[in-house]
Amino acid sequence: MPLFRLAAVLVAAVCAVVGSGAVSAAAPGDASAVVSIRPIGGRQLAVTVFSAAMNRQIPLWVSHPAGSAPALYLLNGVDGGEDGGAWTGRTDVASFFADKNVNVVVPLAGRASYYTDWQNDDPVLGRNKWTTFLTRELPPLLNATFGMTGRNAIAGLSMSATSALNLAIHAPGLYQAVGSYSGCARTSDPMAQALVYSQLAAFGANAANMWGAPGNPAWVDNDPTVQAARLRGTQLYISAGNGIPGPHETLNSPGIDGNVGALMDRAMVGGGMEAVVNQCTRPLIDRLNALNVPATVNMRPTGTHGWPYWQDDLHTSWPMLAGAIGV
Repeated sequence: MPLFRLAAVLVAAVCAVVGSGAVSAAAPGDASAVVSIRPIGGRQLAVTVFSAAMNRQIPLWVSHPAGSAPALYLLNGVDGGEDGGAWTGRTDVASFFADKNVNVVVPLAGRASYYTDWQNDDPVLGRNKWTTFLTRELPPLLNATFGMTGRNAIAGLSMSATSALNLAIHAPGLYQAVGSYSGCARTSDPMAQALVYSQLAAFGANAANMWGAPGNPAWVDNDPTVQAARLRGTQLYISAGNGIPGPHETLNSPGIDGNVGALMDRAMVGGGMEAVVNQCTRPLIDRLNALNVPATVNMRPTGTHGWPYWQDDLHTSWPMLAGAIGV
């Protein structure tokens, strides 16, 4: 039986097992495939997909409503959600979408990858072909398995905010809307390249394996500010704070929970990071304005580089994202 026909058969099976146990789908082989589907409570599912491009299994968190619905892909930050920094553990994403007619898909992998196709395998990270996986392999499998409509939105934060923009640029028409929360939308100038190199080096990875040495055309090809014209026709939400402590820099804020040290870290380290992000984001906004490419812009008067602000961004941008994909 062809792969996609087999996947379509799974739609009924998924609905039948939400309360009863795991579903085993196709086993890994030469082709990408859904490997397993395991209910984890309510409409939440733990899904494993084999990526032929990366020759590895990718875990996903999926919130799946009854019936056919569009999809919202949410990408994690620089740790890929592998070290606890995931939408599912840091925000109210499960409860927020519990009553909404949309499939929410969160890959729980991809640390320091920029969710892009790397030119070379990295000794630490291995093979990264995330553009191929997220735009070519995964959507057809999920569409067939879960009866998705084929209309998609994507959003990311920090590192993956850049990724979300680039994925929309390199897969025109796949996403009807993009949310970019606190991302540095520049990659090809020397300061931006230094930032990318430092982010990846913190995980032991070499950015030269991603887009080549500085000066390689791939850096420009993956610079959302330079490539902003290619976002025309995609609905955009772009946000950033300015590093000044705001409403989530208090002792009772989520993630601080009375810890003075955590508060100082968010205010100082997170504040410094968001100040840099602010300076990276403004050129993208200026470029979009110059090109007459519409965007919803939320440059907050305060705010640091932290999950409570990204949860706020998700809530604020949801009406736009929902309208774009027909929720």
